[in-house]
Amino acid sequence: MHLPKSALKHGCIKTGQIMTDLILEFYSEEIPAGMQAPAAEDLHKKVTEFLKSNGIENVALETFCAPQRLALIGRDLPVELAEQREEKKGPRVDAPEKAIEGFLKANGLSNTDGLTVREDPKGAFYVLEEVIPGRDFSTALEDFIPELVRGFSWPKSMRWGRGTLRWVRPLRALLCVFNGKALACEVEGIKAGNTTFGHRFMAPDKLTIDKADDYLSKLEQAYVLADRARRLALIKEKAEALAAGEGLVLVDDAGLLAEVAGLVEWPVPLMGQIDDEFMDVPEEVLVSVMRTHQKYLALRDKDGRLAPRFITIANIETSDKGAKIIAGNERVLRARLSDARFFWDEDRKTDLSARKPDLKKVTFHAKLGTVSDKTDRIEKLVAYLANVESGFSFEDLSQNASDEVASEAAALCKADLVTGMVYEFPELQGIMGGYYAALQIGDDKVGNAIRDHYKPLGPNDAIPATSEGRLVAMSDKMDTLAGFWLIDELPTGSKDPYALRRASLGIIRMLIEGGRRLNLDGFINAAMQNYPASLKASSGDGSASERLRLFFIERLKIYLRDKKDIRPDIVDSVLAVSVQAYRDDIYVLSLMAEALKTFLASENGANLLAAYRRVRGILKKSPAEAGLIDETLFVNDAEKVFFTALNGLQIAEITSVDDYTNNLQSLAAIRESVDVFFDNVLVQDEDETIRQNRLALINKLITAMDGAADFSLIE
Repeated sequence: MHLPKSALKHGCIKTGQIMTDLILEFYSEEIPAGMQAPAAEDLHKKVTEFLKSNGIENVALETFCAPQRLALIGRDLPVELAEQREEKKGPRVDAPEKAIEGFLKANGLSNTDGLTVREDPKGAFYVLEEVIPGRDFSTALEDFIPELVRGFSWPKSMRWGRGTLRWVRPLRALLCVFNGKALACEVEGIKAGNTTFGHRFMAPDKLTIDKADDYLSKLEQAYVLADRARRLALIKEKAEALAAGEGLVLVDDAGLLAEVAGLVEWPVPLMGQIDDEFMDVPEEVLVSVMRTHQKYLALRDKDGRLAPRFITIANIETSDKGAKIIAGNERVLRARLSDARFFWDEDRKTDLSARKPDLKKVTFHAKLGTVSDKTDRIEKLVAYLANVESGFSFEDLSQNASDEVASEAAALCKADLVTGMVYEFPELQGIMGGYYAALQIGDDKVGNAIRDHYKPLGPNDAIPATSEGRLVAMSDKMDTLAGFWLIDELPTGSKDPYALRRASLGIIRMLIEGGRRLNLDGFINAAMQNYPASLKASSGDGSASERLRLFFIERLKIYLRDKKDIRPDIVDSVLAVSVQAYRDDIYVLSLMAEALKTFLASENGANLLAAYRRVRGILKKSPAEAGLIDETLFVNDAEKVFFTALNGLQIAEITSVDDYTNNLQSLAAIRESVDVFFDNVLVQDEDETIRQNRLALINKLITAMDGAADFSLIE
């Protein structure tokens, strides 16, 4: 096989040589399911960087992950590396002495004798020329692999025995084969070799791997599917077939399927049965117990009802076709469901309203009070939103009915936190409150609002289905945001322990997807007023409320970019011309940004933007003098047509979305006259008077367009 051209240009690989393959596998105790795929990505990244550092690019790398192994195969790699020449640019020759000494010391030099002087437009610089001798690529790999293992990034790692190596779980073996031979390296006493292991029960013997093409096939013969994507597809395929054989279908749960794929190396779906006595327990409880605690797949019948069956994915084939495994799984599930049954029966004996005093014993946050305090604040915010003065409107229910339902739901929304069911199964909070409210109050609307008030839980989760649910959900989330901004505990980098980014995104989605207008400033201030004045944070960059508003705007930009392909610069251009009443109306801003995006994507919009940039460039070099435009100085009909079109522009103050779209339509109407003007008129006329008149004319275009949007912000 000949060398790829992409590798030749680096001068690091000998030409005309045969290429070979690399096989790496780190065999360990069970790697947590959620860490496997990120670890494979990290491995791919680290090896790619290593190859690039050796002048090798565009190499096909495949990664694999399974409960006991993390692996990589690289194909078409060079056997030998050619001599390399590297240059390190140092300080200027006239730089301070300490700067030169620092460069020398960093490179193991005592004086400048070994340096070359190079000149460029910025001056003369010292340059260190280094020659890296050619060598076998296997030598480079043998140096790299121990560093790779020791420096590998895991979210959580451990040490074992008397060693110093940290790994996600105890590392047991290293498979490192290059050019058909095991590499001569070791880590923590573990020598690299050309062997790995099959399934720990069905094929525990060592496997010899000498060729990349043999890796997956030999493991599969030893009952190991190392390819995660194939395991996942096989689990889904076999589970669906098993369910279909009983006239059932899998409950859609991509997250659980992915997790299960990280728990088994040889998936064997088995079907078990749920005792009929548990089937009157709410189905969310049954599904949660199966999913969260046992990793079982739930099933539905043809009518959409939860079936008294489950599928478990075993990691072994047995002579009894899984009978003992099924029996054991049924026994474990029966015990968990018995607990759930008990709590379900006991919780219904006490009304939710009677549980509210117990919320005083539950701390929401040390600085923000109890859950009881939070519930009181949510009630106040719901009342605020329900007031017509807030600008929030309901789409499907009468005002009075919505107010009453939302108020009662707000008062009881956290009461299920002190129930036995939620204490045992925290993932059911809100859901159980919805059930208990519907049963005890006899009102499904209140129950639905309580059930949904934690939504949306993520970017793909549905928003609450009812107006009352959205009221309580928005109030709950805004109370949390206001509190943390007041105490100045904000998200940093990728860390967001209180899910504040998710809370703000939830409010944004409920406003935009629900088509609801809201004065965001007023809502923020109302939420902050519910907290003691002593909590107000002092900040040098503005008040807590203003900082929170700006946080919402930044999250809005991210939402519009991800969901509607609207760039942040478009949002900024809209914000620049929005009057105070609309600068923080999330729904209106989203509509305006969408309208501007559509305008810019049109032929009229694109041509006008080009003209705008052209005019800005002209005016930067030749600013227009203040004064009126003199029509008597027009010498070209195109000037007259352009002037008439500009005078006819109807750029109104933006007080509604209609105003905004009308302004954009007005701009579109003058596009032809703009094109004619620039095709036929030389702005920089030799006559000073005519030139200044034309500069004033095109400046009028800039002023008009900036009234519709700040086009200078468009990238």
